[in-house]
Amino acid sequence: MSDTTAAGTPTSDLPAQNLDTAPPPSGPPSARGGGRGLPASFTRISGLVLALVVLAVVGVVTAGDLFWSSQNLLTILRLAAVVGVVSIGMTFVITGGGIDLSVGAVLALASVWATTTGTQALAEDTHWIVLVTTAVLVGAACGLVNGALVAYGRVVPFIATLAMLAGARGLAEIISDRQTQIIGNQGFLSFFGAEPLGIPVIVLMFALVAVLGWVLLNRTTFGRRTFAVGGNPEAARLAGIDVRRHTMYLYVLLGATAGLGAVMLMSRTTTGSSTHGTLLELDAIAAAVIGGTLLVGGRGTIAGTVLGVLIFTTLTNVFTLNNLSISAQSIAKGLIIVAAVLLQQRFAARART
Repeated sequence: MSDTTAAGTPTSDLPAQNLDTAPPPSGPPSARGGGRGLPASFTRISGLVLALVVLAVVGVVTAGDLFWSSQNLLTILRLAAVVGVVSIGMTFVITGGGIDLSVGAVLALASVWATTTGTQALAEDTHWIVLVTTAVLVGAACGLVNGALVAYGRVVPFIATLAMLAGARGLAEIISDRQTQIIGNQGFLSFFGAEPLGIPVIVLMFALVAVLGWVLLNRTTFGRRTFAVGGNPEAARLAGIDVRRHTMYLYVLLGATAGLGAVMLMSRTTTGSSTHGTLLELDAIAAAVIGGTLLVGGRGTIAGTVLGVLIFTTLTNVFTLNNLSISAQSIAKGLIIVAAVLLQQRFAARART
């Protein structure tokens, strides 16, 4: 059976080359970050690297060897890993013209579901991979619901994912009875607690997801379609892309990364809890925006998102080492987000001229 477009036209009746090579239809490649525009994208990445270097210098000056120690650097990477994996999924959704406010609650639900007595008993009888599979599937299922509501139910993404935020967090509280669930599977804890070559497994997972995300977004038809759908959905539809189905896939992908993030957080805390992932959605959105992903869709960069996550995590670490308040951290993060949005508007204005 051949696929159909959102308008019901069989894709088999459309030129095959349109399906595989449809470019992002709005703005030059350099403005979108998905084409050959190396100067603009290089400028953005260079700015992020410079910001990260400045933060590192501030950390060294204010905290000395305490900041530059290998243990502290690994701490930064551990903290960045969970947010980073979810932020990569968020980059796909925002690039495709959507938004998801529910990833923190979905992560909590996935962690609770994967650590129930029944799930852990099944893992003991078979293999600890059951915990991982359960968390990822729960996250993907929540993403599927979000995607179906947005793409086929035509519910505004803000409203659909806000409803999921409330529903997933509430379901997690019901399943866990608001109690922290302790992980007793030693195989799970041993695997994810390992540090091959001195690098924590969750950090290696973050790096692997980042590489796979970059390849998927920049070197595959799926990525090109994501740019096209986010840049101009109608042009993408006319090019033969099933916009609704692709949008749903993007939310499923984000849900799966939230489930994987739950696994990583479970390994760090050895628990599943309905309180996991609180405000994670804001950190993920902020990291993507800082990295250069346009909130209106059509442009996204995995490398920028990774740098955005590292900037926020390093900032938090520097503030913590200097005993500065959480309120001061929030103010600094807010200023960084505003500055990033203003820079996005400036780049967009240049692209139009």
